[in-house]
Amino acid sequence: MTPTPTTIPEYLAQLRAALRGADPALVQDALYDAEEYLRSELAANPGTDEASLLAGIATSYGAPEEVAEIYRDTEVQVSQALRTPPAPPRQGAMAAFFGVAADPRAWAGLFYMLLSLATGIVYFTTVVTGFSLSAGMIVLIIGIPVVVLFVGIVRILSLVEGRIVEVMLGERMPRRPLYQGRGQPWLQRIGAMFTDPRTWSTMLYMLLMLPLGVAYFTVAVTGMSTSLGLVLGAVLAALQGLGLDLGGLRTDLDVLLPAWLGVPLCFLLGVLGFFLTLHIARGVARVHGALAKHLLVKTAQY
Repeated sequence: MTPTPTTIPEYLAQLRAALRGADPALVQDALYDAEEYLRSELAANPGTDEASLLAGIATSYGAPEEVAEIYRDTEVQVSQALRTPPAPPRQGAMAAFFGVAADPRAWAGLFYMLLSLATGIVYFTTVVTGFSLSAGMIVLIIGIPVVVLFVGIVRILSLVEGRIVEVMLGERMPRRPLYQGRGQPWLQRIGAMFTDPRTWSTMLYMLLMLPLGVAYFTVAVTGMSTSLGLVLGAVLAALQGLGLDLGGLRTDLDVLLPAWLGVPLCFLLGVLGFFLTLHIARGVARVHGALAKHLLVKTAQY
């Protein structure tokens, strides 16, 4: 049986060990909640010994093993409640190819690709501007609060991006921030912010979001506009071939190919391009979700 912890770091270490194998985002949330509660209780009882306080908390808030089990059960229930209903099984390559239109993750991934250009610009500008100001003012007294503010903004944006990734791409991300060394002197806490690898991996992620956002946006817009343009052009060419007045609008497909070949070919290419773009969006959702998880979530250490 695990001995009752006598200090808050020991309690958190036992909770982390009890959550071995769980999603790192879940571990971060559980540790934040536990530390928040324990620090609040310690501040509310200034005359109480930390070991005695933890002994009482073990029966009210719960022992580390009990808290870990509660978080695991809650995570399963929440995941089941929020999980997108599975698409009906499809047999054959054709059904799998065209069935992507019924996958909500494909549409969510497509919207994320369109949104990523704006978020990429915001993230890139924040990191470059903040890092430049911090590096230029670090030799001054005022440079210290500027650096702390910059890192704090980066961590807030990390949480914002995590919520976007979880909602749109379906990747479990932290719902609470990560505080290292709470209760320590503020200089040690500032130092911990800079020695935390996640601080630098988050900045790397935000720098990467600009080129990735440009690529995602370009692929999404080019794929959808080209596909819809081909389909619309084929429809207009067919109407034009039937002798309908299009108000001066002409497609001139017959300049390149005979109408009997050009119209169905353009329509087919447009439809295939549309579904292919959705497949790309779904693939981007999976790959980018894994990238965000790797760079934005602190790996659980046991």
